[in-house]
Amino acid sequence: MQLIQKTGLTEFSDQQLMAEKLHMNNAHLLELGCGAALVTRKLAEAYPSTRITAAEVDRVQHDKNLQIDDLPNVDFILAGMQDIPLPDGSADLVIMLKSLHHVPIELLSQGFREIHRVLKNSGRVYISEPVFDGAFNEILKMFNNEEQVRKSAFEAIKQEVNSGRFDLVEEIHFLSRSQFDDFKAFEERILNATHSEFNVSAELKQAVMNKFNQHSAASDGSRVFLNPMRVDILAKV
Repeated sequence: MQLIQKTGLTEFSDQQLMAEKLHMNNAHLLELGCGAALVTRKLAEAYPSTRITAAEVDRVQHDKNLQIDDLPNVDFILAGMQDIPLPDGSADLVIMLKSLHHVPIELLSQGFREIHRVLKNSGRVYISEPVFDGAFNEILKMFNNEEQVRKSAFEAIKQEVNSGRFDLVEEIHFLSRSQFDDFKAFEERILNATHSEFNVSAELKQAVMNKFNQHSAASDGSRVFLNPMRVDILAKV
């Protein structure tokens, strides 16, 4: 199991891949690190027979999620992967979308033990992580260099497979789209995210904006980034 940098990748979304690779209907799905629940909503609406437990560790965002009242098949909980308040063997699927590398390194092993505990036998884990490469990454690393934490996240997956608790079902590489109408939209979604404090000075913010604006604009003036991603699908042993 190796981290492979690939060229000629196809653009996909995690929602497309999950629809193809996972049995989504009539399942209990646990999403760890649901953020602003954007994907949660798409999944809840696409699979009304699926019960979704959407966990978020950031209390500010969790409080916002609790105001969502039009997704009857979703339960929002305040929790991280290291302490999941669900019974043993209660989840068919666990998904983590760009969230594993946000887990403190010292909590990753405990987090995977918790995932193993709450999964049903032969349950699946879908982990989608950004590869440290690409134009969008060049902007991000100006104020948030995630090279080490992303490596640590991948190593944690590798260790879990080597431990025998999980089998690697499939490793998939693709391109994921990030689109921003303008720098203000980037600032709101990325720089002002409540799960992190970047402490960006005015000078650095200007440099980030300059780098952002250097990226080629689409016909509507927005900036579109195609980001290399890696998905690991694991099965509980």
